[in-house]
Amino acid sequence: MIELYHKTSVRISKLITRAYSTSFSLGILGLEKKYRNPIYNIYGFVRLADEIVDSFHGFEKKTLLKRFWKDTHLALEEGISSNPVLNSFQQTVNFYNIDRSLIDTFLTSMEMDLEERNYKQEDYEKYILGSAEVVGLMCLKIFVDGHQDRYKELTPFAMKLGSAFQKINFLRDISADYNLLGRTYFPNIDFSDFDDNAKRAIEKDIALDFRNGYEGILKLPRGSRFGVYIAYMYYYSLFKKIMRTASGSIFKTRIRIRNIKKYRLFFSSYIRHVLNLL
Repeated sequence: MIELYHKTSVRISKLITRAYSTSFSLGILGLEKKYRNPIYNIYGFVRLADEIVDSFHGFEKKTLLKRFWKDTHLALEEGISSNPVLNSFQQTVNFYNIDRSLIDTFLTSMEMDLEERNYKQEDYEKYILGSAEVVGLMCLKIFVDGHQDRYKELTPFAMKLGSAFQKINFLRDISADYNLLGRTYFPNIDFSDFDDNAKRAIEKDIALDFRNGYEGILKLPRGSRFGVYIAYMYYYSLFKKIMRTASGSIFKTRIRIRNIKKYRLFFSSYIRHVLNLL
């Protein structure tokens, strides 16, 4: 009956993904079927860790994260966990032989979020590496079916795409991060006097990451290319909307893409994929 528990654990990670992210859920649907559950398992793990540091207000976040980190290592070593999210995650990590240093690097970035801070360049790069780039590498290990040569070839592209996604999240969430959580991720920016020039400088950096990440999408195996392209198109649409928004306005409202537009992007991207027009 352990198989039923394993299957149920995956369903829980899938439920978390669908509850928290329409965009990533659509992207996962664009993947070949064999890739979907492993990506749900990674997203469930990443989301749960992120919720500990972002949402568990009034609780001992540091203690909870430390326990989660320890439980993650135990799950990986023992091949089982009573925490369904960690159980589904360990299945994926152990099956695809995902480097555990990627997991520790991710959790280190989550630990950085426990303190209010103004990020300097070095810490900013360290945070993006852990919170986004290594997550892209976990997914990449799945997309190349564990082939190490392909993994090494696509590593820099996957990291750039993850970086672009995270920086867009920073811009989208700038009001909540700054006003509610006391975080200012972008280095060398005076957020008390944030203007269009500062915003354009950030956008220029993101655009470069996007271009590099897109090159990697074109090199992905066909079974994973469309799903990653969907996520790319969603974030690119969000990025364009942010670029059209004045610097003062993004401090007042969270920029969003309506679900109806996400579905339109899905179908238009599917047509491009089928016609090999990516």
